[in-house]
Amino acid sequence: MSLHKTPITTDLSKQTLVTLRTLSASQDANPGSLKNYEALGGYAQLKRIVTGKVKATDIITEVKVSGLRGRGGAGFPTGLKWSFMPRYYDGTKYLVCNTDEGEPGTFKDRDIIRYNPHQLIEGMAIAAYTLGARVGYNYIHGEIWEDYEIFEAALAEARQAGYLGEHLFGTNFSFDLYAVHGYGAYICGEETALIESIEGKKGQPRFKPPFPASYGVFGKPTNVNNTESYASIPWILQHGGQAFQDLGVANSGGPKLFSVSGHVEKPGNYEVNMGIPFTELLEMAGGIWKGRTLKAVIPGGPSTAVMPASAILGATMDYDGLSKAGSSLGAGSMIVMDETTCMVKTLKRLSYFFYEESCGQCTPCREGTGWVYRIIKRIVDGQGKMEDLDLLTDLSANISGRTICALGDAAATPVLSFIKHFRPEFEYYIQHGKSMVTGK
Repeated sequence: MSLHKTPITTDLSKQTLVTLRTLSASQDANPGSLKNYEALGGYAQLKRIVTGKVKATDIITEVKVSGLRGRGGAGFPTGLKWSFMPRYYDGTKYLVCNTDEGEPGTFKDRDIIRYNPHQLIEGMAIAAYTLGARVGYNYIHGEIWEDYEIFEAALAEARQAGYLGEHLFGTNFSFDLYAVHGYGAYICGEETALIESIEGKKGQPRFKPPFPASYGVFGKPTNVNNTESYASIPWILQHGGQAFQDLGVANSGGPKLFSVSGHVEKPGNYEVNMGIPFTELLEMAGGIWKGRTLKAVIPGGPSTAVMPASAILGATMDYDGLSKAGSSLGAGSMIVMDETTCMVKTLKRLSYFFYEESCGQCTPCREGTGWVYRIIKRIVDGQGKMEDLDLLTDLSANISGRTICALGDAAATPVLSFIKHFRPEFEYYIQHGKSMVTGK
């Protein structure tokens, strides 16, 4: 199957390739092929663990030592999450991979599927062995159909080669994995809404507790991790948890895929060590395009707070570094904006996204996101009032923390941070009926 051309960078010299390591070694037109992955030692860790009957507790300990944290946005420690799964449960347990990346600016997981699907499969199989699961699902975002087909082809290769199915490597361990195609709902990136969708129901978040580790797919214990998280596991077990931790910084182990988009010369995915200075990552992406200057950055996707240039230029790209600078790492979806960007119109577009993607289950989110969008649209249409800014702040504060899932917080964060850092632009738009930046 031919690979779709992607925004991934071809400059690999300064990257630390773990989840995309097939790119640097491939002499094949299809770097994601089974042949190419096996040439890198692919599936060797799965075989070693299964045939050697490595203890699940030892694997979990190694993952904890690695400092791997969830790569989907929440950043929860992966090893700790694995330890929540009941060890002595006799019934069926499930494993779920969250490839439902639907947030603007996020495009890393689909490149793992395109270029290194077998490492994801091996990582999930190792996790299944560790947690006692026999069935797994990879939930793939509905708007990346070609990637779904690529992953299905990789699953067929793995089954034929004996890496999935019954009695792997002649042992009692059996595991099979299925791809599930979503339908483009951003809300299904939330793990319990994703589980509802797998079950054939409307993708709406569940109340928690109970958490998926005790009540997940079909009411059974379930572990859910992001694509990048599972794909990191084979490397960790090959080289050791400490080696992975040493590639990052304290509290942020390993390398991380950053999806860099916006006003840069070389947008794409960059797998770099956690703790890299923002300025270095920006330089790798070719710097600000057209010789312009940096105005603002959304470092982790629109659900994270926007940062003005003055705040981001001295920051490092890791959990603690961005938190201290006033934002968060999120999924590593870095959207760069130059000085020609109108922040009022940008916020209008982001607010419309969250309004459209709300599942409608919670009143604060269902009503609040629409209200917020209509107020910002009114400002852009030249009918804004100065008191709208305080109303937007009050509305967002009352949405945040009052919904079943984090979409309410995600919708409120850009509103609060845009107005906080770029209030003069909003005031100018209200006073003059046009943008301070573009004059339109």
